[in-house]
Amino acid sequence: MIKKIYILDDNYTFTKSIEKFLIDKNFDAKGFTNENEFINFISKEKPDVILLDIKLKEKDGLIILDEIRKKFEDVYIIIVTAYGSIENAVKAIKKGAYYYLSKPFDPEEVLILIEKIEEEIKNKEVLKAISGEEIEIIGKNEKFLKALELAKKVAGEDVAVLLTGESGTGKEVFARFIHLNSKRKEGPFIPINCAAIPKELLENELFGSEKGAFTGSYKTKIGKFELADGGTLFLDEIAEMPLELQPKLLRAIEYKEIERLGGLKPIKVNTRIIAATNRNLKELVEKGLFREDLYYRLSVFPIHLPPLRERKEDIILISENFLKKMERKYGKKLKLNEESKKILITYDFPGNIRELENILERAAILTEDGIIKREHLMIEKIEEKEEEIKIQNLKDIIEREIEKKEKEIIENTLKITKGNISKTAEILGISRKSLYEKLKKYKINY
Repeated sequence: MIKKIYILDDNYTFTKSIEKFLIDKNFDAKGFTNENEFINFISKEKPDVILLDIKLKEKDGLIILDEIRKKFEDVYIIIVTAYGSIENAVKAIKKGAYYYLSKPFDPEEVLILIEKIEEEIKNKEVLKAISGEEIEIIGKNEKFLKALELAKKVAGEDVAVLLTGESGTGKEVFARFIHLNSKRKEGPFIPINCAAIPKELLENELFGSEKGAFTGSYKTKIGKFELADGGTLFLDEIAEMPLELQPKLLRAIEYKEIERLGGLKPIKVNTRIIAATNRNLKELVEKGLFREDLYYRLSVFPIHLPPLRERKEDIILISENFLKKMERKYGKKLKLNEESKKILITYDFPGNIRELENILERAAILTEDGIIKREHLMIEKIEEKEEEIKIQNLKDIIEREIEKKEKEIIENTLKITKGNISKTAEILGISRKSLYEKLKKYKINY
């Protein structure tokens, strides 16, 4: 998705080295040391990503940032800064820059950011699909629409939101939807997965650190709370937040201020919190694994996202939406045959929408004529599932036949005993109580 990456930095050696690195990685990269030449060039050739030095000879990098933003709203700008210009980097992010890199840095860090940008672009495509008039193409399930309606209502209110639901149900997509429909939409949306970062590093990621705060801390690091200032911080997998770190998070939410590791003074932050979890936080509170006061701070407005197995009517709609995107990617028309549709509708999708997308992507690659058949889906245990259904159906048939025969025997015995309950129960070898229960069950008049 990302192809054109342009660099503006007054250091010629640095600019050319980054340019060469990116070209070697198959990007269309071009470096500039002159501000005017750069502005003229991007007016004709729109970039996907810009690496922008904040300290330039002729113009302030922040002014260049404003000029870029006037021309393009959707270009991703990565700020490049030397130590000592961290505060300007934060200002740049508030003005719409995506992230910052502090010199010196490993060029591989640029590639990591590009991967994150590509993932964000993918999420934005989903957001376009579920907003406005096009909501029906993603889902018409009553539970899903209720969740979306709640998201729309809370988007404009500056309160904490707690998104709950199984993995793969689209919690981050909803978080981005809320952010993009809020008063903070011009500010940054900063996601962090609390489960993906080792607990000893999570505090540094969230709150940042001063240079020399700990061994190996060679430069000041801006934490996610500061980066999200004026925007939204999305705390995914919040249930995995270490208990010892929860008081610091609670204080940041309550007092709207944080302290970097090794910092000497608090820093004010205006950050909205959206948290998400696939676990039951109330149960964790009862077990002493999650602070009760933090739970109530995070769950001001809870929204539950239903799993895909409870949205059977949406499975084909969502599938067709994914296939339309994959048509552009793989250059062929894609369509599910009727058998594939039935298989998808009956499958439980333990991985939810994420699993559905993976199944369809694999099928899109495997099909040669564009028709997605049973063998292309490669869903594990389809045969076992179908066998289970057959066995259950057989059991139901046998049970109905047994009940039918039992009812017939009771009715015939009652005729013989002329409706005598005690005698009938004795002949059948059951108690009077059991007989009465069966009479009620089969609606037999005696």
